[in-house]
Amino acid sequence: MLVGCSTAPQPPCPACPAATPRTAEAKLQQVPFAAIPGWSSASLAPGLRAFASGCARIAAASPLRRACEAARAARADDEAAARAFTEASFDAWSITSAEGAAEGMVTGYYEPVLAGSRARSERFRFPVYGVPADLVAVDLESVNPELKGMRLRGRLEGNRLVPYRTRAEIEAGSGIQAPVLAWVEDPVELFFLQIQGSGQLALDTGGRLRLGYADQNGHPYRSMGRFLVERREMTLDQASMQGIKAWAAANPRKLREALDANPSYVFFREVPDSSAGPVGTLGVPLTGGYSIAVDPRHVPLGAPVFLATTMPLSSQPLERLVAAQDTGGAIRGAVRADFYWGSGAEAGALAGRMRQQGRMWILWPRNEGPPR
Repeated sequence: MLVGCSTAPQPPCPACPAATPRTAEAKLQQVPFAAIPGWSSASLAPGLRAFASGCARIAAASPLRRACEAARAARADDEAAARAFTEASFDAWSITSAEGAAEGMVTGYYEPVLAGSRARSERFRFPVYGVPADLVAVDLESVNPELKGMRLRGRLEGNRLVPYRTRAEIEAGSGIQAPVLAWVEDPVELFFLQIQGSGQLALDTGGRLRLGYADQNGHPYRSMGRFLVERREMTLDQASMQGIKAWAAANPRKLREALDANPSYVFFREVPDSSAGPVGTLGVPLTGGYSIAVDPRHVPLGAPVFLATTMPLSSQPLERLVAAQDTGGAIRGAVRADFYWGSGAEAGALAGRMRQQGRMWILWPRNEGPPR
């Protein structure tokens, strides 16, 4: 994913609604499918299958759930049948910002695979923490319904709730009361594991340990890339994941200050290993190349979305049907998406270079009005 973006999701809910209430920023307009660039030539079947995989996590009363169940029953392995079903079952709604901007930022993310160990050693010295025992999370909706979806995190100091420890304090080991799930050998790789929000460890004893997002320390995310650009350590066009890793290798004495510039810290949980992708906010495994993270205030979680953007560092079109199945701390705005590339180094190379402009069309069940 692009440096400066965090897609760490919230823990999956038992039955996520089709949408989180949107702010007034998004503008929606129904358009014919023929008006969508790339629609006629795109293969719809893979995106329809990704959408259908999320049915059980969409609220039963939602019209999107009924359309999803129908999609699951349709012949989604046949392109002609998938296209006929999609065009007969959905209306397309273009989404723009309050200022009328039809294009927005599209970044990428992936599931990293790191070398790791269950035991600390000279090689594996950096801990992967689970949720600290002293981390307190308060759902603000219980105080004010208008704050739905917002959470305050901190720790108790006497009878006061104070901010939780920053990255610098956690890395220094100052009173952290968290279980260590595993150890890794590279603090930069651990940093990017936190940015992605999930990943796998290839253990030195054999086998894999899959990690999922569990919680966060409550501090805002600050871009390491932006910090380095402001310090004139690199130029903006160099501030990709690959560029930052290269800078870190060449500047070990400056690395700690750069890492600590981001006070946010992600805690993990062990999740069952499987051949499926990591679980996103919707509560289902993500599909490489066909799942995206969105801002659920504007795009209903679980909905199919047609995305028109370009490949990383390229003008080659990337136009396909995808499913909105994840969220992220830095994914904010009406026309904003984070494209999930899959697992491993090749996916990481694509995700780390992706910072494209793109447009989005939400597909919503026919005759149900605008997405909600």
